[in-house]
Amino acid sequence: MSTASVSTRTAPPMKSGRLPVAGRAETRRAFAQLLLSEKGRVAGAIGLHLVAAVAAAVAPLLLGEIIDGLAAGGGVEGVDRLAVGIAVSCVAVVVFTWAGTYVAHRLGERLSARMREQFVDRCLRLPMPVVERAGSGDLMTRSSADVPEAGALFRDGVPQVTVSILKVLVFLGAMFWVSPLLGLCMLVAVPPIATGTRWYLKRARHGYLRERETESEIGDTIAASADGARTTEAYRLEDQRRRAGDDTVAASWGAVRYTLFLRTVFFPFLDGTYALPTAAVLLVGGAFYFDGAVSLGMVASCAVLTRQIMFPLDHILMWIERVQRGAAALARIEGVADAEGSEDGATAERPADGTVELRGVRYAYPTGGDVLHGVSLHVPAGERFAVVGPSGAGKSTLARLVSGADVPREGTVHIGGVDVAALPLDVRRGRVTLVTQEHHVFTATLRDNLVLAKDEAGDDELESALAAVGADWAFDLPEGLDTRLGGTARELDAASAQQIALARIILADPDVVILDEATAMLDPRAARDTERALGAVLEGRTVIAIAHRLHTAHDADRIAVVEQGVVAELGSHDELIARDGHYADLWRAWHGEPVSHELAQDGEPVSHELAQDAEPVGHELGEDAATAR
Repeated sequence: MSTASVSTRTAPPMKSGRLPVAGRAETRRAFAQLLLSEKGRVAGAIGLHLVAAVAAAVAPLLLGEIIDGLAAGGGVEGVDRLAVGIAVSCVAVVVFTWAGTYVAHRLGERLSARMREQFVDRCLRLPMPVVERAGSGDLMTRSSADVPEAGALFRDGVPQVTVSILKVLVFLGAMFWVSPLLGLCMLVAVPPIATGTRWYLKRARHGYLRERETESEIGDTIAASADGARTTEAYRLEDQRRRAGDDTVAASWGAVRYTLFLRTVFFPFLDGTYALPTAAVLLVGGAFYFDGAVSLGMVASCAVLTRQIMFPLDHILMWIERVQRGAAALARIEGVADAEGSEDGATAERPADGTVELRGVRYAYPTGGDVLHGVSLHVPAGERFAVVGPSGAGKSTLARLVSGADVPREGTVHIGGVDVAALPLDVRRGRVTLVTQEHHVFTATLRDNLVLAKDEAGDDELESALAAVGADWAFDLPEGLDTRLGGTARELDAASAQQIALARIILADPDVVILDEATAMLDPRAARDTERALGAVLEGRTVIAIAHRLHTAHDADRIAVVEQGVVAELGSHDELIARDGHYADLWRAWHGEPVSHELAQDGEPVSHELAQDAEPVGHELGEDAATAR
């Protein structure tokens, strides 16, 4: 690869939709705050390394005295005494360097751990729409690549660079103490080092941020290809996914080449400057030695000190590349805090009860027009409310708005008289729970998976919650609540994972429960039994169920039929059947009865879907419906 081919390249801009990246000032502030959180240990590490640096500077000074003593005709006793001093200084360097390194590395591990904890906490507080827009690859790369890189900055970079800076300052001070004239010779290295470093730093941050971003893009592409493997195979999209992978890898390679180009220019340029101070000391010292302005020992001491200065200076400059990587990673980590948003404007009001009210709600996703068109609903506290309608009508969007996961473009969503979007995140999560068909079982014990909803829950309470959702399998586990789940321990099927999620609802005890296909992974009869059990347990709480099986709607106090983003019908099951509208057609289609011409044109896909979902329990539900009527 020729440097000419990349010398004029610039790192391309970042894609929109990604999680934010903190600016330079924010990154420096976060860095300083982490250091100040351990200021006692920081001071201790600096003190130990300062003593080590002073001890290291003593040896060249004593060497200069030995040379001057011998030149003046001094005896062996003086040389021996100074030699003992050099030996003591060397031992002091070893002891204090070891102690300082030990303290500094422990400090780095503590700072790295604290940064990781902050990152995880911020990730858990991210609004769901932000995560969805960013894509799983971006957040995954920040946690799997950026966090370790920034951790290495605190664990290795900060101690190494700090120690090197202390050594440069101490050695430079020793040079000026020996001879200010010879100390000025170090200035010959400043212009080339400053020029090269300025050129590198001007380009490095953007280059390394771009390199990190392309890693996120690779993660996104791999995740999409893995998740959609069956679809890719079914529609023969292998070439398209392969091209997508090749494009992201090519973009990553381009970003890596750019940062490689920066290093291939910067480091060789610096190597040529390291001999300049020593050469200047010897030339200037030789000239002034014959004039008697400096002694031979002074020249020797300063020549040795220049070499001692260049070693830590080289270490600093070599670490610039790692520091830039770590700083770029820290900027991406701190950017998560910007995405989290501030709760400074959060309301101090708290919901009075579980009443849900939507007023003129409109909502549009970034890639399309409005999904909801001025929806207004009033769900009294304690009511069981069902929402039915065709796929894409806006049912799940409605659920997300009520939960506060999304914010309406127009209109308001209130719970207990308070705007749900204005509630602090922890309060909102305690008052409103949204459960979908997608559930996660953590690699931990069954108890750990359940107490996420209620820390102080005892075994009896956990077992009662499992029993309420029909999770009988949990009582047959070899170690009971202490049985490890997930990963290589014990994999649960989708239905069991869903039961754990439903048990969490019971433990969390929210005012409002939103069930969006929450029993979809259960077979129809088990889903029916689970919903009945939940109905008894959640008595007195507001329950909004997105119903894909009509028995859920049948059991509700009221039903809203949503079509094309508006509420087409609203009432109880019997009222809607008597009205003989959309809901009645869905009900008849579900039982295999003829439907109206209008439904055959507009609602056939939904009727077919609902008929498929409920067909296995049609006879049972037919009896239930007949009994209810």
